[in-house]
Amino acid sequence: MKLLIKQAKVIDSHSPFNGQTLDILIDNGTIVQLSRKISSTVDQIINVSGLCISPGWVDVFANFCDPGFEQKETIESGVKAAASGGFTDVFLIPNTRPVVDSKAQINYIHQKSKKLPVTLHPIGAISKNAEGSYLAEMYDMKKAGAIAFSDGTNSIQSSSLLTKALQYVKAFDGILIQIPDDKSINAHGLINEGIVSVKLGLSGKPSIAEELMVTRDIKLANYANSQLHITGVAAKESIDQIKKSKKEGVNISCSVTPHHLFFCDEDIKDYDTNLKVNPPIRTAADRKALRKAIVDGVIDCIATHHQPHEKDSKVCEFEYAQFGMTGLETAFSVLKTSMPELKDDKWVELLAINPRTIFNLPSATIKKGAPATITLFLPKKEFVYSEKSIQSKSANSPFIGKKFTGKVIGIINKQQVFLNP
Repeated sequence: MKLLIKQAKVIDSHSPFNGQTLDILIDNGTIVQLSRKISSTVDQIINVSGLCISPGWVDVFANFCDPGFEQKETIESGVKAAASGGFTDVFLIPNTRPVVDSKAQINYIHQKSKKLPVTLHPIGAISKNAEGSYLAEMYDMKKAGAIAFSDGTNSIQSSSLLTKALQYVKAFDGILIQIPDDKSINAHGLINEGIVSVKLGLSGKPSIAEELMVTRDIKLANYANSQLHITGVAAKESIDQIKKSKKEGVNISCSVTPHHLFFCDEDIKDYDTNLKVNPPIRTAADRKALRKAIVDGVIDCIATHHQPHEKDSKVCEFEYAQFGMTGLETAFSVLKTSMPELKDDKWVELLAINPRTIFNLPSATIKKGAPATITLFLPKKEFVYSEKSIQSKSANSPFIGKKFTGKVIGIINKQQVFLNP
């Protein structure tokens, strides 16, 4: 199939065409020509005023709930949500039923998604059943195609087990991913501990539960001389520790969610269960620190922490609601709206370039002869996010009805085109 993209601005610091507005001709999934004007007989033309293109975006932490929790999401519906949000690649956490702790489960995800327009990268569990007791067969999963290893929403609590895992994966240059959450400190916390939690009468989760885990994990990664990625960073003190450790040469990276950049705990005053997430949304001061860390380059990439839930899991008392919100479809719009002063090339660096470098994914540079793995977006487009536009099987989003700047048009990947309605 031949595809022609008309007058699109290239946002890609690794491309020789960065910053130029060009026509791009794609033939059977390969970029064959970039020029000021291209005249060619093609099967499809994409011509949208103000269009920008970049290498395909990568989400490093999402849950598609398949197998076992298909009432929340399936691989098919999750792929639609990812494509709608501009993601060509998604890392899937292992918290399914059964848990992704064997090469058979890795193969299941690869086989079920191989004809879909988004490339799915399974994250293998560090421990059997993601229970934090015994190491899973990580080498077998790596050989089968696991992109990294994590117990997903169940962060490893045992220092001994995490140390063994960090040492084990060194043999094949594996990477561990951890949510920073010390569950021994008020495991029943519902939101960030502070003035807001007291006012609302909700059990609080103190930021020290995050800070202690960040400090411990960094020390263990340094001890094992292994690679660690910390995701869902939410507290200022965590950012300070990560920044300090990077300067000292520890092999760590980190990601932040769009919703931690957008909200603070004061936004929970109406008991919106969609804002019940882990790590919790913290104070305005913490949010300010996260935004500064984006500007300073301390934060390496974006993780949506896409966690879909059916209505019964969210339309209930705050105490009984499950943790998590959907995030794939709104990620770019939330980022642009949260920090409008940031240039598009910085967002592309965080969404597309850095995660590919950290996790050793193939480059998606926009140049002649390269595979067409492309995200199409309108950085200045204003719109209101509506429930009827949701592609995910679940609608547990706190962003419904909010006005945004920055809209995704679609993706091109695996010789397929996905365009939003």
